[in-house]
Amino acid sequence: MNYAEKFLIPPGRTIRLAHINPSFTGRHEDKTSAQGEVLHYTEKLRALQYQLYAENRRSLLIILQAMDAGGKDGTIRHVLGAMNPMGCRVQSFKLPSAEEASHDYLWRVHRAAPALGQVVIFNRSHYEDVLVTRVHGSLKRADCVKRFKEINEFEQYLIDNHVHILKFFLHIGKNEQLNRFKDRLDDPTHHWKISENDYAEREYWNHYMHAYEDVLHHCSTRTAPWFVIPSNHKWFRDLAVSQIVVHTLDSLGMKFPETKVDIEDIRRKYHRALREEKGAAHA
Repeated sequence: MNYAEKFLIPPGRTIRLAHINPSFTGRHEDKTSAQGEVLHYTEKLRALQYQLYAENRRSLLIILQAMDAGGKDGTIRHVLGAMNPMGCRVQSFKLPSAEEASHDYLWRVHRAAPALGQVVIFNRSHYEDVLVTRVHGSLKRADCVKRFKEINEFEQYLIDNHVHILKFFLHIGKNEQLNRFKDRLDDPTHHWKISENDYAEREYWNHYMHAYEDVLHHCSTRTAPWFVIPSNHKWFRDLAVSQIVVHTLDSLGMKFPETKVDIEDIRRKYHRALREEKGAAHA
């Protein structure tokens, strides 16, 4: 199954998240049946990221958005963690610092954009500025529509400068979120993730769904598409995200750069050094 085609939000499409099943798993019944595919894509992702880094002509920005406990950290750890840290970076966006708040809302985002050859993963992103701000009333919908246009233009600017953009909304159900909150309570190693605010924000669930639907409608573009990934099953989320990222990188037609040295001359020097070392070892 081509998950890019299935989960892509076409530009201008009106979306109702309540009509998208967050428990969808396609032809796979369980984690075991999907493991082979996940392994295939994560291994290929490792090779493609190495090629992107070596080519050094373009970059990839992956944006992850989700409700609390939606699986952003898990996606980074299980899928994107396969990449070499030398050319991959994760950027989290929390409440703006005093310096960040003194600039426009896209300032800190632009600073975090990937350099050539890099993959950067945004754990939350500039979309928080049309989600949280809207749900809690500090930004009216008319102002959000203006920001949608600004965000689209900003992302197109990055694209014009050789940044490829993939945006994933990790879609979980409200009951699944509560189950994951319980898992955090039951696991002492996850207690640090627990916040009183998690439960307070659940009261705004429907407001967030409407805000996300607006984002998907206005900001999924041909060059910077949104994908809604069914994420109640973590293993299926990992499979879908890894396949889409791999297919995107594969489609770029990347090439390793031409060598700037005489390979045959280097090969002769290598064999000469090898003979000298063997001779020294037997002396």
